[in-house]
Amino acid sequence: MKRGVKRGIAPRAGHIAGRGSRLTLVIGGGASGKSAKALELAGRNHPRMFVATGQALDKEMAERIRRHQAERGAGWETAEVPMELAAWFGEQRGRYRVIVLDCVTLWLSNLLGSGVPDSDIPDRVEDLLHAIHRMRSRVIIVANELGLGVVPFDPETRRFRDLAGQVNQQLARAADRVYFIVSGCSVQVK
Repeated sequence: MKRGVKRGIAPRAGHIAGRGSRLTLVIGGGASGKSAKALELAGRNHPRMFVATGQALDKEMAERIRRHQAERGAGWETAEVPMELAAWFGEQRGRYRVIVLDCVTLWLSNLLGSGVPDSDIPDRVEDLLHAIHRMRSRVIIVANELGLGVVPFDPETRRFRDLAGQVNQQLARAADRVYFIVSGCSVQVK
């Protein structure tokens, strides 16, 4: 589909009657327990896939990734997809019963860091949603809520925070369920 062409994604597009929620958004602050909640929601459905957008660009991030892998444990396939999420989801169709995408905020950072203009981001999100809604798999997306703190001092950080908020709103509108995580506690807000 052409960039710049708006496509309407019905909030429950791809929903299969009687099969429960198809798209779930799990959102919260850093280290709030988002990933643990996403894994809990995924249950023990097999086959299952964990789609990681983080990249081990430094020692601390490499250790963080290793810890997340250990927390997931056995029974998960893992795909590292730092940028081309829509293409990856488009190729999967019904291969997996459940897919956890962790996290869309790092994906946004990867896109911006590679030079994708802010104005292209909404279309990238729409492309991702379109690919997800064409699948038979349940998909659980993890995102960071960046808007609960103080207004950032520098324009670049404010720009990223605002863009992340717009992406989160797009995802929440399309999701069947949304969970907000605070200090390891979750509340379903949609």
